Amino acid sequence: MLITVTDYLDVISSWCFWSEPTWAELKKRYDGRVEFQWKIALMDPIGLPTSREQEQWFYRRSGMMMRSPFMLNTDWYDASLLEWLAPNCVAEAARDFGFTDDRIRLALSAAALRQGKKVSDWEVAAEVGADAGKIDNKQLLERARSPEIEKRVRASTAEFHALQVTQRPTFVIDTEIGDRAVFSGVVKLEPLTATLDSMLDDATTYAAHKAHFGDPPAK
Repeated sequence: MLITVTDYLDVISSWCFWSEPTWAELKKRYDGRVEFQWKIALMDPIGLPTSREQEQWFYRRSGMMMRSPFMLNTDWYDASLLEWLAPNCVAEAARDFGFTDDRIRLALSAAALRQGKKVSDWEVAAEVGADAGKIDNKQLLERARSPEIEKRVRASTAEFHALQVTQRPTFVIDTEIGDRAVFSGVVKLEPLTATLDSMLDDATTYAAHKAHFGDPPAK
């Protein structure tokens, strides 16, 4: 039975940054048994700080919660922006160059949150993404700024809002029999693994039942 985990995220979200070790462990632990994918869910003004001072306060809180030995960098922050389109579109555009994994978006996240780079600038974001993927900078920038990429980013953000949740990351676990679990803002490993283990156990049971009884009768 196919099980899919979708990570709805914003590239510059600090809480998404803190969730990455959990995401990496999930992919490692369930490799070959579960399908993993990520989708952009742009943060809007409700989810963004209104000043650098407020951003620093949030970083201190989340850093303490995650027991981090370092504090995130706020030098990237620009209070005039209502959303962070450039880094998210660059991450999305990298898919079209074969990068469906996490490396480009992780590079953009680290550039902003650890190094303080101004990734709201399209050229800066494209340079970071191109360096991480060894992609032609101009081609990546052109693709990132295309209407097609923005349309995809807006569509996945609309999918996120349709879930009627507000936190990024949101992890959505789906099975092909229609079971669904949604974890909004949960970044710790244990609740996710408990759910996946339960769903995988169900998958084993379904497979055993089919082996013994086959498909259901037509009538």
